[in-house]
Amino acid sequence: MRITGENTIAAPVQQVWDALLDPRVLVRTIPGCSRLEETAEHAYAMTVTAGVAAIKGTYDGTCALSDLHEPSSLTMRLDGSGAPGTVGATVEVSFGDNGDGTTLLHYDADAVVGGMVGGVGQRMLTSVSKRMAAEFFTQVERAITDPSQVEEVAPATVSEPKGDRVFTPPSRPPGSLNERSFLTGIAVGAGLVLLGVVAGRITRRV
Repeated sequence: MRITGENTIAAPVQQVWDALLDPRVLVRTIPGCSRLEETAEHAYAMTVTAGVAAIKGTYDGTCALSDLHEPSSLTMRLDGSGAPGTVGATVEVSFGDNGDGTTLLHYDADAVVGGMVGGVGQRMLTSVSKRMAAEFFTQVERAITDPSQVEEVAPATVSEPKGDRVFTPPSRPPGSLNERSFLTGIAVGAGLVLLGVVAGRITRRV
């Protein structure tokens, strides 16, 4: 399944790049992300709760960033599995300078989806993926342009079991803005995540 799209973020390219490679930003902005563990340089394990149609569940997955050409492009490899199904995706992400202080972020994902989720239908999967990607980028932009939206609650928790850093999003009061459908957490990245990022969540858990 091929998913492509682009979003404009109201921040300079370097700021967007830095944000998408910052686990503390990603764990707050990836929809449904409850845990992001740094397993190696530019490599993460994560837990995401998401669904499409009546198929919902929790997925454990990994994301690795490669071919980093700061601040113009990177490649993400995403793999996830859960009761509703499995998914593997390779996502090419490029960062373009619009010349007005904003960044055009383009992603091209090639994904393989299996299990119950794979039976939902490509049209619905693509639609949900693009919607969640848009939500992810909206939250990344908010984290960059208005830090108070992020810092108004406790900062992301960081622990270091056995030398690995684990990031979890802060708890949110009922009805808080970030609690709607994008829990915060890919994007990786553009970092994640896109990470995750964006594309991470976009193809892996829809």
